[in-house]
Amino acid sequence: MFVDKVKIFIKAGSGGDGHVSFHREKYVACGGPDGGDGGNGGSIVFVAKDNMYTLLDFRYKKHFRAANGTQGLPKNCRGKNGENLIIEVPVGTVVKDAETGGVIADMHRAGMEKTVLSGGRGGKGNARFATPTRQAPKFATPGVKTEEHAVILELKTIADIGLVGFPNVGKSTLLSVITRAKPKIANYHFTTLSPNIGILSIFDKSYAVADIPGLIEGAKDGVGLGHDFLRHIERTRMLVHVLDASGCEGRDPLEDYNIISKELEEFNSVLSSRPTIVVCNKMDVPQAKDNYERIKDSLKDKMVIPISAVTRQGLDELMKEINSLLSKLPPVTVYEEEEVLIDSSKKEYRVERKGDVFIIEGTMVEDIFSRVYPKDPDSMRYFQKLLIKTGIIEELRSKGAVDGSLVRMGGVEFDFID
Repeated sequence: MFVDKVKIFIKAGSGGDGHVSFHREKYVACGGPDGGDGGNGGSIVFVAKDNMYTLLDFRYKKHFRAANGTQGLPKNCRGKNGENLIIEVPVGTVVKDAETGGVIADMHRAGMEKTVLSGGRGGKGNARFATPTRQAPKFATPGVKTEEHAVILELKTIADIGLVGFPNVGKSTLLSVITRAKPKIANYHFTTLSPNIGILSIFDKSYAVADIPGLIEGAKDGVGLGHDFLRHIERTRMLVHVLDASGCEGRDPLEDYNIISKELEEFNSVLSSRPTIVVCNKMDVPQAKDNYERIKDSLKDKMVIPISAVTRQGLDELMKEINSLLSKLPPVTVYEEEEVLIDSSKKEYRVERKGDVFIIEGTMVEDIFSRVYPKDPDSMRYFQKLLIKTGIIEELRSKGAVDGSLVRMGGVEFDFID
């Protein structure tokens, strides 16, 4: 089964919590703090593999989670970092944010690695908070907790040349005679159900050729197989538009050309400007000559080459023109990436004023309260520093808070002191 688009869920590892402990040994009654930091969580890393050709494996496994960092230990021992999770995908896979559609990673080269989600940082142990005036801190900070994200994996074939055209016009036969590929060939529509890739060798150069399943009118809207496979010609450097010049199925090859060209343009306007060679196939059939002359006269701005994939007529000229055209074209398209999910643990807050009460809400509130202990004076002083560092104090001032104003945060009420 060929699968080229899936939705999966990924989660980087959370950081381990910092540890609270004090040095203890014989004859040392009150040792100093020695709680170690927590380990960092593992990251989600995508790797492009050239021996994978489909996203079928992701049809059955949807959730991927990296290991969490472990908690810090006594004697200033740091917790163990969580291992990174390696996710292998075929070359040509594009990773997109499911919510925004932004391109996170374009795995266009074999062996390419991309860290999509970074693991959460480990929390600080209480040894980190010791100062000359705070010699016995009884608190530590928790590790940064990460969240799960949904991403879309889309496989876009990496090829220099895309063979397009109606079903049963001879694309697979052409691929088989100009490369060593062995696609399924039969005299019925939609014999090809997934893109086939072959390597075309011309002199000292090699080019990847993709045989795209037959397109029909309405392909861009999901008719036939086109909607599923049009994405596979988006990266191609040039197109070879194959026509059945014999018209043996009762279709007009010139009309076929116009229909497919319109489908490509409406699916992606860039495809309409892609350099194209028009190939009139099945020239070994008697009635093909008249259609070829008519096509050549109608498409004067295109290069039209008559061939017969079965008898190999015209193949040398076709390959010569392909080589000449590709030598002038830029490399395969690589999508611009956005740093969408690198910070998987970003915290937010908002301050609202309701009458004389200032209410602080958001994911940062829970994060701050997880770092402090209300019964410990040192911890509460650290709480005040956190409010200043995160900008909450400044936000309260801008909203009109003054000394004695009531602030409500995470179910706790306290007076604002400027």
